[in-house]
Amino acid sequence: MMDLLFYPAVFHKAEEGGYWVSFPDLPECLTEGDDIKEAYEMAEDALGLCITERIKDKEEIPKASEPDESLLSDGDFVVLVKFDYLDYCKKHSSKSVKKTLSIPEWLNEEAMAKNINFSQTLQEALMRELKIL
Repeated sequence: MMDLLFYPAVFHKAEEGGYWVSFPDLPECLTEGDDIKEAYEMAEDALGLCITERIKDKEEIPKASEPDESLLSDGDFVVLVKFDYLDYCKKHSSKSVKKTLSIPEWLNEEAMAKNINFSQTLQEALMRELKIL
């Protein structure tokens, strides 16, 4: 499981107002917002999309560099943006996946008699086992 990651993001004042955001460690990761709050929220989403795409494509996830203010122009500032892989997946990847499993017949009959929802029970057990609850 991936730990929390924090990447420095450079917030640049946009000429038309608001901010555009770049990530020195992830040059393909750019976004913008009408104000600081929106720019930060968009930066979190952009960072999540960039990292999950790299994971999906089996590309390297670069180590986050230390914030470097020498790269800044007038009006720019650095903000650390958090990436939580598990939270991102919960928010953006809720597609269900079909699994086939086997259980003893007697257990199936008992569960069916008590109207146990197998999918829900398995999900809860996996979250408990993975300490995600």
